Order: sequence, then C-alpha cells, then structure tokens
Amino acid sequence: MNPNDYCVIMAGGIGTRFWPISRADHPKQFIDILGTGQTLIQQTFQRFKPLCLTQNIFVVTNEEYFSMVREQLPELPPENILCEPSGRNTAPCIAFASYHIASINPSANIVVAPSDHIIQDMQRFHEVIGTALRTVREHNWLLTLGIQPSRPDTGYGYIQFVDEIIPGVDSRIKKVKTFTEKPNLELARAFLASGDFLWNAGIFIWNLQTILQALEAYLPEVASLFNEGKEIFNTPEEKAFIEHVYTHCKSISIDYGVMEKADNVYTLMSDFGWSDLGTWASLYEVRQKDSDGNSIVGNQVMSYDTHNCIIHVPDEKLVVIQGLNNCIVVEDEGMLLICNKNDEQQIRSIVNDLKSRKYINLKR
Repeated sequence: MNPNDYCVIMAGGIGTRFWPISRADHPKQFIDILGTGQTLIQQTFQRFKPLCLTQNIFVVTNEEYFSMVREQLPELPPENILCEPSGRNTAPCIAFASYHIASINPSANIVVAPSDHIIQDMQRFHEVIGTALRTVREHNWLLTLGIQPSRPDTGYGYIQFVDEIIPGVDSRIKKVKTFTEKPNLELARAFLASGDFLWNAGIFIWNLQTILQALEAYLPEVASLFNEGKEIFNTPEEKAFIEHVYTHCKSISIDYGVMEKADNVYTLMSDFGWSDLGTWASLYEVRQKDSDGNSIVGNQVMSYDTHNCIIHVPDEKLVVIQGLNNCIVVEDEGMLLICNKNDEQQIRSIVNDLKSRKYINLKR
C-alpha cells in the first residue's frame, strides 16, 4: 500500500430524488438503502480501505452530518472529516480537500469518489483504481473513470473519447474529446451506437499538484480563495477560514469548472458493475426482484396483478397493492409517494413544490 495514495469521499448531498426516505437531515448516503446491513457511505469506506491507509481517507461533508459520519465510520479519525458550512458543488469540495491534503503530503495521489455509488465487482474496481493511481504517479493527467454503457440512459453524463492507443500506458486509457451532460433519449441512443462514448462515473484520480495547477488555471477565483489560507490548513484556525471562504465561493461543479476546459483530461474505460444510485429506477436495476419483477422492501406487502414496481415501506406497515405496473411506491414516516417510474425525474420539482407550499419539512 503506497503511503502517498489518498481517497476523498464526497458526502455532502441531500438526495432529494430519493424523497421521502432521503431528507435533508438524513440523506441517502447515510441510509441502508439496499438492505445489506451497511449504509452507502459505509460501503464506500470499506471499498477504499484495501487501496489506501485509513489515515489517508478523508470525507468531505456538510457540518450538519459530522456526527453521522463519526457514528457510521468509527475507524475514521475525526480530523479526517472535513466539514463544509454549506453546499457549493464539487469544485469547492475538491479544492477544500486538496488544499488540506497539500498541508499534510504535497506528493499525494488522490482518488475522489462520491459516497453513494454502488460497485458490484469489487475485485475489478480495485484493479482499475490501482491502474489509475499508477498512471497519475507518472503522468500529469486529470483521469476520470468512464463506464462502458449498457443502455441509452438519459440519467447519466457521457464522455466521448479519442479511440487511439496511447504508447506506454494501459490500452483502456483514452484521451477525452468531449463531456456531455444528461442527453435526451435520441442522443443517448446515438452515443451508444457510435461506440466512442462512456458513462461519466464522477470518480476522479490525479496527482495533488496536477489538480492544484488545474484549479489555478481554470478556476482562479476559487483557487485564490483557498490559496489565501495555505498556512492555515490542518490547524485549529482552518474551520473559521473555511467558513469565510465558503461565504465568497461560487457554486460550480468540477466537470464544468475544470474537466471540460483542461487539455490533459483522460478516461480509463471501466466495467465493474457501477451504478450512481441517482434515481429510484437505478436502485430498481440493482435490487433483487420477485417473479413479477417487483423489488419489495417491507415485511407486510401483498401485491396482486402488480408488475415491475419498486416498493419500499416500513416493516410494520401492512400494504396491499393491486393492479399497478412500472410504479414507485415509497412510504416513510407518514409520507407516501406513488409515481410512475418513467416520470420520476419530476420528484425533485415535486418536493420543491411541496416545500414551497409548506406541506413538508425536508427534515425528519
């Protein structure tokens, strides 16, 4: 295990699209949403333990979730939980972690990963990450994992790559040509047919100095804010400094702010049973199903003439469902959602509407 290898787990999201079980004070990364006995962030932490030292794993999260991270990851040193005062998307999150790690080890190689993804083939995942880390030790590249697409999914971003062999590196590594945000179905079908597009997994690997240089080049307004406190990171004054920085820092993703602009971006073509669990439909894909195609969580669910549904209700609740097809049925603490799976992209706007009408409080 290389002592220069680090992992940053991003765990600040709210997970609105998994309402009602995911809410602001208990988002999906802290929930055992698969019924495995482990929450998503616990699975992510365990996934990276064979790849780097525990003291080299950092979690960036909202300050409201500090105690939940401590409770769910007791092995993680408390000083490795980096608390954001507010959400500012992935670029400030990554900048925060990068400048903090720079104060500890300027030679670090870093894997940045979300806390709420599913990886089904752990052995292949570890092999891919190992290849990626070896690559960024030798090349000043911004490396991202691209997943071989199996269907024209409109819920994922896409990476177009240049289909050429790069001498001296793993043949699965390709130079990135373009990034495309979530396309419509027609465009997603065209991407799949072309053969030179991958799903964007949102997992990044780079050398610390490479990402710091990229932030300074493409997001100078963000980099300058963090640069002001280079001597403050990893000291008792860091918390107050970060509160100051986040007051002035704009919200921007690392994809839009850096990856789409830089000319040293490469992708490692991967296939290890990945899902970003961004929607109920993506959860349905990875869950076990009965003979009618229903994925059911709940000990007292009785279904009749019901097919291809995802049903998630409390064990103590008796639920009888008749005649539903391709639907989402979710109940949590008195809140019930019934929605066609094809329309679930509207859940975020529905929740915002309920919130504005004061029907719900997004906290438990």
